[in-house]
Amino acid sequence: MSPRTSHGGRNPGQGFAVAPTLADLERLRAERTASGSTAGARPTGVVMTMGALHEGHATLIRAARAHVGDEGLVVVTVFVNPLQFGAGEDLDRYPRTLDADLSVAEAAGADLVFAPSAEEVYPGGEPQVRLSAGPMGGRLEGAVRPGHFDGMLTVVAKLLHLTRPDVAFYGQKDAQQLALIRRMARDLNFGVEIVGVPTVREADGLALSSRNRYLSAAERRTALALSRALFAGRDRHAAQEALRARAREVPATPARAQALDALGESRAAADAHAVARATPCGPSAVRAAARAVLDEAARLDPPLVLDYLALVDPSDFTEVPDDFTGEAVLAVAARVGATRLIDNLPLTFQAPAPGAPGTPDNRGAAS
Repeated sequence: MSPRTSHGGRNPGQGFAVAPTLADLERLRAERTASGSTAGARPTGVVMTMGALHEGHATLIRAARAHVGDEGLVVVTVFVNPLQFGAGEDLDRYPRTLDADLSVAEAAGADLVFAPSAEEVYPGGEPQVRLSAGPMGGRLEGAVRPGHFDGMLTVVAKLLHLTRPDVAFYGQKDAQQLALIRRMARDLNFGVEIVGVPTVREADGLALSSRNRYLSAAERRTALALSRALFAGRDRHAAQEALRARAREVPATPARAQALDALGESRAAADAHAVARATPCGPSAVRAAARAVLDEAARLDPPLVLDYLALVDPSDFTEVPDDFTGEAVLAVAARVGATRLIDNLPLTFQAPAPGAPGTPDNRGAAS
C-alpha cells in the first residue's frame, strides 16, 4: 500500500503509510528507521488499539509523538484481538471503522498504522502457547472475564515483538491492563518503556470508550453514575486528606486540649462533632461515598448493574486495608443495558499525622 501524504514535519521525506501484513510492516518500518538523520538510531513509539479510534486514542498518539520527537517513528496498531473476548461478549459487534481510524491516527501524528487481519496475526488459528496473567489477571476484570488478560497479554507481547518499540503508550482508563503490561515487561525483560496516559473524559465526565456509541440517551444518563461515583470517592478522599494536613499543622497536644477547654463546652462539642463526621475514614469512607452513588443508580430506569467497585493497590490489584498509605486505584465496572463500561481514578493516601484522631499516640487531646 502506497504511503499517504504526511502531516507536519515528522519523518522528512516519508509519508503516512498503512501496513496490512507482517511483510508490509517489516518493510515500512525498516525504511522509516533507516531514513533518519542517524541511521538506526530513530526512537520508536507504539500505540496499540482495537480500532474505533476516538480522542482518547488520539491523546495517546500525540503523547507518543511528543516523546519520540519529529525524527522519531510512531506506529499505531489496529487489531480486534479475538483472544481477549469471552463467550457472549461483543466481538462480532465491536465497531470496525478502519478508514476513520486512519484519518484519526494520521491527524494525531502517527507515521505508520499496522492493521492486520486475524489470519495474519494468528496464521494457524488460535495460538497453542499463550501468556498467563497470573494471580493479578484473575482479579476484578479477570474474575468477570476469565481468560481476558491472558489473551490481551499474548497479543501485546506479539505486537511488541513485531513493532520493536523503545516505548509503548497505554491509557490509564484500563488500569488493570496497564498494570499487567508493566508487570509483563518487567518480569519477562522486554526492554521497552511502558507509559500510562491519563484518562480522557467527555464534557459530562464519562470516560471516552469505543463502547459509548452503543448507549441510548437514557442509558448514557445512567452510565454517568460510574464517573460520578469515582468523583464522590475522590472528593471524600480529598476532604480526609485536608483534615490530615490540618492535623499535621496543629498537632494534638495537651496545650491544644487546654485551649479548646478555654473556648467553652459548645466549641469543644463542635470540634468533636467535626471529627465524628470525618469517620469512617480512609479507604472505607472512599468506598462508601462511591457506593452510595452506585446504589442510587441501581434504582434508575434503565438501572446500572454493578460488576464491582474496588479500591486496590496498583501493584497487584488487591483491596487496600484501612491503614493503607501510598498509591491506590478506585475502580468500577458496570453494565447499562447491553453495554459494559469500566472506569477508575488514581488516589494517594498519606500517613495520618502523629496524634491525629484514631492514632495510637493521640494522648492529651480533647475528647
